[in-house]
Amino acid sequence: MNSPAAPKTFHVKSFGCQMNVYDGARMSELLEAEGLSAADSADADLVVLNTCHIREKAAEKVYSDIGRLIKREDGSKPIIAVAGCVAQAEGAEIARRAPSVGVVVGPQAYHRLPELVAKAAGGATAVDTDMPAEPKFKALPGRRRQGPTAFLTVQEGCDKFCTYCVVPYTRGAEVSRPWSQVMDEARALIDMGAKEITLLGQNVNAWEDDGRGLHDLIAAMDKLPGLERIRYTTSHPNDMAEGLIRAHGEVEKLMPFLHLPVQSGSDRILKAMNRSHTTESYLRVIERVRAARPDIALSGDFIVGFPGETDEDFEATLRIVEATRYAQAYSFKYSPRPGTPAATMDDQVPAEVADERLQRLQALINAQQLAFNQATVGRRTNVLLERRGKHPGQLIGKSPWLQSIHLETEAAIGDLVEVDILSAGPNSLGGAEAVKQAA
Repeated sequence: MNSPAAPKTFHVKSFGCQMNVYDGARMSELLEAEGLSAADSADADLVVLNTCHIREKAAEKVYSDIGRLIKREDGSKPIIAVAGCVAQAEGAEIARRAPSVGVVVGPQAYHRLPELVAKAAGGATAVDTDMPAEPKFKALPGRRRQGPTAFLTVQEGCDKFCTYCVVPYTRGAEVSRPWSQVMDEARALIDMGAKEITLLGQNVNAWEDDGRGLHDLIAAMDKLPGLERIRYTTSHPNDMAEGLIRAHGEVEKLMPFLHLPVQSGSDRILKAMNRSHTTESYLRVIERVRAARPDIALSGDFIVGFPGETDEDFEATLRIVEATRYAQAYSFKYSPRPGTPAATMDDQVPAEVADERLQRLQALINAQQLAFNQATVGRRTNVLLERRGKHPGQLIGKSPWLQSIHLETEAAIGDLVEVDILSAGPNSLGGAEAVKQAA
């Protein structure tokens, strides 16, 4: 069988979290630095599937994508690379089960992607799921093209070992990037047009370097010329330090939005999840954050149907949602992840029970999201314009509270404009550019 030719074009398809979006962008930069050009997945010589292992049947979805790629209408056969957390979890099993895959690379080894692709182009199957002691970031090229918003990974891995979660096994131990490295990348992103930077980490508020915490990093970024907005995600309730809470009231560029997962409103279930916080400690953090920034928009994550969850446990989850009043939240039905302690727990909840609970929870969350959006009607706020809408002259941007706002304007993508919020739906707002008053 002939070996595939060295690729000239590539396509990176990222699934899942914002960190995967960041990793996908860095892989693209790696490949561009090697002289490859970006292309549509239907035409690319190399297709990288940057996978996520959090969702149900994640591995099966990857194999489905692989099947589509090897059945192109023109008969061409791309080099297929499976990257990300499914690659880390499945390893060489992917190459065994799907011989058409040329590269399998984990999230801590993707800086080696060009050499792995070269091996695949030579006819070999290249597998690299190492977690090297030397962080990959030193080997990555400088940042390239950038829009008005950008992700910046500052922390990776997790030491919490929640019983349902694969992250400690696919991303490794908790590691913080050095201060100087993060600040240099932030400056590079700003130089390329980024006006909003979102700091990323599996437990981003656990970031630390030489005694400095995330609040110190945010305070330093606040002083960077050209940067207008700062966000961070995802946080753990136990790592919400007092300095970070105060930053929400003191740092002008830090947006009034906090994603703080609680997962359940039942202390019994939280203990089974190994979440290491209680509903009371979570609500105390929320109270302190709201005291620092009264207009903050809160977001969270919830799992329903965790092993052993009773009707009473689920009702406790509804109560904590009602108490917190979320601007938005994400809710999921528990599904076992191989290798995690929860996968072998007794009292797995029947699917139909978990389905009914999820529908009830989502109905409450959706009602809260609509109420939050409706409460912003009549406000004047700044909106960072990010992309074009469906209609001529329409642009879409984000409010400080991370709401999508549609408006017709002659401003350009990347502009920060004052907008009057005129209407609200469950998922987006309508606005008009504020009329400038004569001096």
